[in-house]
Amino acid sequence: MVLEMSTGMIRGLGTVVVFIAFIGLTLWVFSSKRRPEFAEARLLPFADEPPADTATPQDPATRSTRP
Repeated sequence: MVLEMSTGMIRGLGTVVVFIAFIGLTLWVFSSKRRPEFAEARLLPFADEPPADTATPQDPATRSTRP
């Protein structure tokens, strides 16, 4: 016996697969075991900035005086 799958059945199965992936990803993101990793990753955009006390101010003589 050959089982034919209609377009609606394929779309329904695709929806179920995406929904299960969404639930799994949500559980992974909000897991308390992952909190330290995400806390460290949250600060990555600021990792390459120099400390505020060592930043050199720009020389005002080299700036343009045009409005």
